Amino acid sequence: MEYEELKQRVSMGEEFQFYYQGESYWISRNQEGFYLTRVKDSNSQAFKTSGELFENGRIEGKTILALWNELDF
Repeated sequence: MEYEELKQRVSMGEEFQFYYQGESYWISRNQEGFYLTRVKDSNSQAFKTSGELFENGRIEGKTILALWNELDF
């Protein structure tokens, strides 16, 4: 999957689990917004739109795009 495909599918409501350096993360949504969550401690970042999640969501200070080649879906 390419980065732009992930962005499009998340904007349509799909949820994804992925791994970064052996840790599990979720991109999810509900009626209130979109979430980037680290599973091990349920640390969540909340956003009103999927675009905000991809622009402002951070894993170890980096965006999903910056880490793209290190993520395992």
